[in-house]
Amino acid sequence: MRQGAARYVLMTAAYNEEAVIEMTIRSVVSQTLLPERWVIVSDGSTDKTNEIVERYAQQYDFIHFLRLARAPGRSFGSKAVALHKASDLLASCSFDFIGNLDADITVEPSYFESLIDQFQRDAQLGIVAGYIYEQDSGEFRVRSANRPDSVPHAAQLVRRSCYESIGGYVALKYGGEDWHAQISAKMRGWNAKAVPLLKVFHHRRTGGATNLLRHRFCLGSLDYCFGSDPVFELFKCAIRVFERPYLIGSFVRFAGFCWGYVRKEERCVSQDLIAFLRAEQQSKLRGRFSVVR
Repeated sequence: MRQGAARYVLMTAAYNEEAVIEMTIRSVVSQTLLPERWVIVSDGSTDKTNEIVERYAQQYDFIHFLRLARAPGRSFGSKAVALHKASDLLASCSFDFIGNLDADITVEPSYFESLIDQFQRDAQLGIVAGYIYEQDSGEFRVRSANRPDSVPHAAQLVRRSCYESIGGYVALKYGGEDWHAQISAKMRGWNAKAVPLLKVFHHRRTGGATNLLRHRFCLGSLDYCFGSDPVFELFKCAIRVFERPYLIGSFVRFAGFCWGYVRKEERCVSQDLIAFLRAEQQSKLRGRFSVVR
């Protein structure tokens, strides 16, 4: 690490990622600016994930490995719990930025140094990441859901003071810890952005670990629990009809959103956050409709 360079730490929650996690580790150890510490948490893995991570932890002193035991199967909230365990191991470490890196991600060698450069250009920037690319017909293509104002959790950095002000990543019933962090940061006056020129290569298609329609339904349930504006939700689902699975995916997502109303499910976030999110969404709708007129 270059003398005087900004310091960052990383956290990764991994569950049965033996097929891809070695690529992720190699991607980090090849960075032009290495992390001060990288805590990889095996979240109840039953495959060879543990063996792979342990081997690299023995080679690189900045990699720290933690094994957690829990019931088998993927869980929305378990990732945030694993990240909280990881953050405990970072308490004694000196750093300026803290980040999450998913266990099925690779990035270019200058990725994290480039993220830190973004922070240095904007003192109010709280959260930053690149754009997600996923494989399609053997080629990585930019994911259609990428937007400059939506920061993907897969490979992001958070300014330490921002991270502490929002209380870190929060464990929620349907996941969405990244969305919660982003909204909370904006509520406190921080900026958040995704940078199109910085590529994040995702080696497992979103929702690919479980049934894709179930994943879409859960996304709708997540939107409901965050208090998403119903008109905005309908509009959002409508513009996603050309994402796989075509048409039915959007329908199922909106059904998941409506199911929350049918069940009268309790929201998982504060009323202040709901009000802030809806005001932001309604502003975006007004902007789109004004362009149409």
